[in-house]
Amino acid sequence: MNNPKDISKRQARREQIRRKEQRGRLVGIGLISIGAIFVAFLIIYPNFKPVAGINSVTPGTHPQADANHMGDPNAPVKIVEFSDFQCPYCEKFHTDTEPSLMDTYIATGKVYFTYRSAGNWVSKNIRGGKTESEDAAKSAYCAGDQNMYWEMHEMLFANLLGEDVGSFSDRRLSAIAEKTGLDMNQFNECYSSDKYQAQTDQDSKDALAANVNGTPSFVLTYTNASGEEVSELIEGAQPFSVFQEKIEAALAASAK
Repeated sequence: MNNPKDISKRQARREQIRRKEQRGRLVGIGLISIGAIFVAFLIIYPNFKPVAGINSVTPGTHPQADANHMGDPNAPVKIVEFSDFQCPYCEKFHTDTEPSLMDTYIATGKVYFTYRSAGNWVSKNIRGGKTESEDAAKSAYCAGDQNMYWEMHEMLFANLLGEDVGSFSDRRLSAIAEKTGLDMNQFNECYSSDKYQAQTDQDSKDALAANVNGTPSFVLTYTNASGEEVSELIEGAQPFSVFQEKIEAALAASAK
């Protein structure tokens, strides 16, 4: 017959073991929970972390700005730039040549200028899917809904870090838009809806149709004295002197 004292000791040991195992399970669950919270933090925090390093620029003048156009729609010479917000040569044109072109010909009513983003269309054709260039183009078109296309245009070039390295991630584009001074509710609604997807697709198609092989490229058109439309492709980030020569020749031959 078992001694009641021995039974009590065995029960006490079992209870002690049970409690120890229970504590071990609770500690294990706690460690797993802490680990899960930490992993979730690592995943979620970057989406809430403030975007640093957004450059500001003082907007220049944009004569008769209308969405992605500048100048007099009835100007005798029209220039369409097929560009890419991630392209360093496009940035070079924007910085070195565009201001002189604007002052000399766009502001004086001689040239009607349009910016169209070919996006990173070569890369897109190879890899498929969207690119940062395409997203940047859509963000600029959305800014145009608030009559700030060219302000966003300047801010995008001012915040280029390199090609497909995160310059124009969704969060960074949002930060650039906010720094530009856009109404963020309106911008976010436009951007998240892909309102300008069809426009950016058409930009790329028209670039290919114009025999554009790289960015920046420029299609200069005018109507000559015989009433015929003349078109010329200017390739690369050419200096102002090249554009001046081409535009002056077009003005001289123009019917207007």
